[in-house]
Amino acid sequence: MDIIDDISKSIIEASTTLSDDKFNALKRAIDEEDNENARWALNQILENYKVSEEIKFPLCDDTGIPHVIIEVGSEREITGNLLNQIHEGIALGLNNLPARPMAVKGDEFERIEQSKGLYDVPGKLSPASILIDTVNDESTYGREISPDTLNVHFLLEGGGPEIRSKTFRVYHKRSFDNVIDTACEWLESSLEKLGCTPSIPSIAIGRTHYEATSLLLKSIAYGNLDSLNQYEQDIADRLNRTGIGPLGLGGKTTVLGCYLNIGNQRASGVRIVSIRPSCFVEPRVATLKL
Repeated sequence: MDIIDDISKSIIEASTTLSDDKFNALKRAIDEEDNENARWALNQILENYKVSEEIKFPLCDDTGIPHVIIEVGSEREITGNLLNQIHEGIALGLNNLPARPMAVKGDEFERIEQSKGLYDVPGKLSPASILIDTVNDESTYGREISPDTLNVHFLLEGGGPEIRSKTFRVYHKRSFDNVIDTACEWLESSLEKLGCTPSIPSIAIGRTHYEATSLLLKSIAYGNLDSLNQYEQDIADRLNRTGIGPLGLGGKTTVLGCYLNIGNQRASGVRIVSIRPSCFVEPRVATLKL
């Protein structure tokens, strides 16, 4: 197995291919939508997906920042060599895609200002810090990880949803509904400004900002629109009642579904909530099983 080449192919797959559950959700939305403008927009989005997959062209000009989750069983090991291969494979995949050049030149201060401009080579875009997932995860999206598992999940996270994302503390007042209502209010405001609905928003609740964001990334990697739980469906129904609709054109389809990942909590009056209203080309996820 040429791991670097397989990682490159995974990056291209994530950027160009629509998952089956998302295709099913989009088809359901088209069948149920009675707003003419909204149905037209949904059909155009579906056609965009089909063309992208056929010619292996990015689903969106914003080809996203690579994020990596390594899912590892008790009998497998993560080596420094594998981590280097992941970085090399991502760079190769971004170049082969090709991705949009987004890596900023310069030292830490010059990168903030973008005063040195951008690298021309897409592969100069480094991935975010790698997240490790094991059998000890007790969250909603925790998985039964067999001892011989070694899966590498690649996520491409676009800038638009990041602009509209938020991680903040909520005073729970001993009420689950209070926490969820606050998260939904944030999402209702964000989705109105997103511009590229229908969304698949994620909500994660943890003990720290890092943990909540990690839980959110796991929900994006592992979520399946064909098997939402009742809480997720209720949130999706609430967000669809906003009437924002695809591309803000109105109608029933503001979101195709919602992911809710609840992790461990600490004894305090605060819950840390992370939300991300993914745009209609996301989640962009591919998995390499090693």
